[in-house]
Amino acid sequence: MSQKIVVYAILAFLAWAGPAAAGIASLQDALAERAMGRQDAPVTIVEHSSLGCPHCASFHADTLPRIKAEYLDTGKARLVFSDFPLGGPALAAAMVARCAPKESFFGLIELFFREQERWSRSREPIKEIERIARFGGLSEKDVQACLDFQPLLAGLRERAENASRLHGVNSTPTFQIEGGLVIGAQPFEAFRDAIEAALRKKAK
Repeated sequence: MSQKIVVYAILAFLAWAGPAAAGIASLQDALAERAMGRQDAPVTIVEHSSLGCPHCASFHADTLPRIKAEYLDTGKARLVFSDFPLGGPALAAAMVARCAPKESFFGLIELFFREQERWSRSREPIKEIERIARFGGLSEKDVQACLDFQPLLAGLRERAENASRLHGVNSTPTFQIEGGLVIGAQPFEAFRDAIEAALRKKAK
C-alpha cells in the first residue's frame, strides 16, 4: 500500500484543503450522485463497490451488462454507484474517478475495473492510476491535486462509514434493492428476482 495514501487517510478528518484545483471537479460536483438509468425509474439499485475488488470487477464485466439491457435501458430500474473503497489504491482510484468530469465517470470506473490487476498490484499504484486517469481527461497535475483534496477524501470516507453503520454494508460488492440486500457478485438471476419482486411491490 502506498505510504502517501495512508497519510491521506489519516489526515482526512484533521485537515481542510482549499477549493479544488481548476482542472478537477468541485467538491459538490465530485460528491454528486453517479447513476445509470432514468431518474424516475420505479426501482433503485445502490451498488456499494470498491474499484480494487475482484468480485466487483466481475459484476461489471459479467452481470451489469444484462441488468443494463433488461432494466436500466428500459426504464424499470436505475443504478446508483456508491464508493466503498477497500485499501489505499482503491481509495485513490475512487477519488480520481470523482474528480474527472461527471460524464466520464462510468467509462473511467469501467477502465479501472478492466485494468484492476495491473494498477491495484503495482508497486507504484499512483503512477498507474495517473495513466488511466488520462482517459478521463485528467493530467498528472490534476491527479495529484485530486489526491490532495482532503474534503473529497473525508466525504468518501464518511459515506462508506454511513453505509456500514446504517445499511450493514461490510463487504463488496453489496447491493441495496428497495430495502433488500444482494451480497456479492451473484449471478444475473439473483438480481432479476430481487428487481422483479421490487417492481411487483411498487405496482401494488
